[in-house]
Amino acid sequence: MQVTETLSDGLKRGFTVTVPATEIESKRTARLKEVGQSMKLPGFRPGKVPMSILQQRFGESVQGEVLEQVVSDATRDLLSERGLRPAMQPQVDLVSGSEPGSKEDLVFKVEFELLPEITIPDLSALSLVRLKSEVNAETVDKALQEIAGRQREFEKIEEDRPAANGDVAVVDFVGKIDGTAFEGGSADDVSVELGGAGFIPGFAEQIEGMKVGDEKMITVTFPADYGAEHLAGKEANFDIKLKELKSPVEAKIDDELAKKLGFDGLEQVRELISKQVGQEYEQLSRLRLKRELLDKLAEKTDFEAPPGMVDAEFSQIWNRIEEDRKAGRLDDEDKDKDEDTLRADYRKIAERRVKLGLLLAEIGRVNNITVTQDEIVHAVRAEASRYPGQEQAVFEYFSKNPQAVDGLRGPIFENKVIDYIVELAKVEDKDVTPEELAEMPEADV
Repeated sequence: MQVTETLSDGLKRGFTVTVPATEIESKRTARLKEVGQSMKLPGFRPGKVPMSILQQRFGESVQGEVLEQVVSDATRDLLSERGLRPAMQPQVDLVSGSEPGSKEDLVFKVEFELLPEITIPDLSALSLVRLKSEVNAETVDKALQEIAGRQREFEKIEEDRPAANGDVAVVDFVGKIDGTAFEGGSADDVSVELGGAGFIPGFAEQIEGMKVGDEKMITVTFPADYGAEHLAGKEANFDIKLKELKSPVEAKIDDELAKKLGFDGLEQVRELISKQVGQEYEQLSRLRLKRELLDKLAEKTDFEAPPGMVDAEFSQIWNRIEEDRKAGRLDDEDKDKDEDTLRADYRKIAERRVKLGLLLAEIGRVNNITVTQDEIVHAVRAEASRYPGQEQAVFEYFSKNPQAVDGLRGPIFENKVIDYIVELAKVEDKDVTPEELAEMPEADV
């Protein structure tokens, strides 16, 4: 194998590789013989099929198989011999000698970007603040009130009076756009809480003042980001008939409520709420700590990010931005920016993400941090548990899609590296209110 360097520009490298035609022919012949050993053809004993017939039937497929293996092996040897670490899959272009039966040497070009030289900062010198918040009785009481609210019952209002805020109206309605009823716009005996959420803005409000038996046409406009695209942003008329009014009867917060929920008593419910809220606080605390850590690490990423990796990351980000823009979901701070400014801002974010990803990967590599098979299995099970009744389908999906498994491995690896860094860093615990803990700062990652 002969190798000639053709490109050396920053992190970019390029080589022309020549593999003798005799080597290609030798590997092709050997592979055809392997095929012939298992081939059954009338008139020939196993292993005795003439090479000319093997070449005629399998020459093209074997040629492709051999070339793929030769190029892969040659590229691997090139990287190994020169101690090069590509950032992404090398790009290979065949130049000559790839045709079946060719007597020319195989010549191909290979280009790639190198991983930059990364100096790991002194992790023990990092100073971090871990925000912590305790679960108080007020928080538990508020959660209990919400639970009781969901368990409340409703009683019919016998009084002949107009519907008012807080009532539940039982209605029939028919929705129309430009005079034509639309799919999903009609229903009978629907309970609408006046003053509650869940309906199109302006729908429930216009029922107030109606009496049982009244009929009325109201006009509302679907939100621009409404889930059904054919309705998003459109004005619609609804013919409404009020059939019944109900008033909510709040459930008492006592042992009977707890038993209704499947617990022995109210204290058991309070303990469960306290535990769940505590876990939420811990997750928020970790997320805040991680953001602070990444911000500080970003200040120390003084190496060049491979342009190809930045391009790929930016492409993913920009596709999401385009979707959000079409759906009217852009953040307020982005809505008034022109496209050039948006692209520049998000390219900086892409570069930051790539640099941080490379730095975390290098910290993990140097310190032998890996993801175990047990951790992958646990992650797959956790993912499957999100789809009750379809667990087996989820398991099969991951077993057949290695890339999907890699999608689980990445976050696990990152979290293990983050945990490793936090153990080395100087971490100060600071008590804050739940509201302060929940005030997530803006972040690029």
